Amino acid sequence: MKDEVRELEALVWGQVEQRARQGDMVYVRELGARLAVGLSDASEQVRAYGRSLAHVVRALALTPGRDSVEQLIALLDAHAPLSTTEAGPRMVASLLAEAQDPGDLAELLYDRPERDKHDELRSCLFQELLLRGVDTTAHAALSTWVRWRPGWHPLVWLPAELRPFEAGSPFPSRGITSAAGGLWSGLTAEGRVDPATPRTAGPSSLRNGIGVELHETIVSATKDLGHCDAWLFEPDEPVAPSDVPALLPTLAMDCVAGLGPSDRYEVAIRPLADIWKILFSSASMGGVYGGGSQGAYGRRAAWFSLAGLVGAPAGASAAEVEALAMASTWFHFECDSEWFQNEIYDYGIAALSPGRRRIAVLAATDTD
Repeated sequence: MKDEVRELEALVWGQVEQRARQGDMVYVRELGARLAVGLSDASEQVRAYGRSLAHVVRALALTPGRDSVEQLIALLDAHAPLSTTEAGPRMVASLLAEAQDPGDLAELLYDRPERDKHDELRSCLFQELLLRGVDTTAHAALSTWVRWRPGWHPLVWLPAELRPFEAGSPFPSRGITSAAGGLWSGLTAEGRVDPATPRTAGPSSLRNGIGVELHETIVSATKDLGHCDAWLFEPDEPVAPSDVPALLPTLAMDCVAGLGPSDRYEVAIRPLADIWKILFSSASMGGVYGGGSQGAYGRRAAWFSLAGLVGAPAGASAAEVEALAMASTWFHFECDSEWFQNEIYDYGIAALSPGRRRIAVLAATDTD
């Protein structure tokens, strides 16, 4: 195979220009056809190697025991970075956190005397362990990592401790050849504040004032779903939380367009912890159109969505975002408009600001 590739390369660089000048376009076209077939075959070979490598990595990461971790690290020491997403640092960190002893992980990955190329893996793994409720202060190597981790890393912005509303974050349950888990989005009877039907309010005069940057921030957690959108409304007068349920279906939003006065529209006031679970599961596990960002970057995306929904200023710290989120009033809604397909996962989230003069909405559907 290597000899054939070298032969073709020699023909391309030694013959194509000359043959083209001579007008021998058939030769040039036939050579191109040979290259196209070879490229297709090579691409399939690369995909096969990638699938097999990911399976091996998954087996090592998910088989509990110190020896499994040691052998996986030896593989990564010799060959990382592995050029496949399914065996990349985000996935490996998530799998290790799911199956392995935190003490072994702390010792083998964080307490290493020599420099290596695993800072991305350590950064992700720290977040994965934190989200799963591991007391990182109980392991000296993990505590040291917080002080010495790369300051440039995107995950450094996140709190180094689990915030109360993040407790009980949902995760998939995975095996070497299987996986189970999905979006946490169900609208239960708890906290329901559905307006009476038929709803009589006409269209609201409020207009969507969202900008491109804010839109991108709000939808951070939902980019792996089939479709998502965001809106911002800023009334002149404060809006009482009790008025929001009836107001939402009257706003100029595609996700409620065409909703009739008696069509299904269900809404509940939800605690921040429930909103977090929806955002985090969307970001970390994704949906049928994407595999998600895994726990570490899923946490980051969920925090960014919170920041956009509560109107945190640019450059705000996680503590500032949390304070605004805790002081906001949160709504979760579903409805039978055409925008929501109601086939897999569909939800709407609205945040009423502490000053009650800002309503931000995020809607997502796992169909396109």
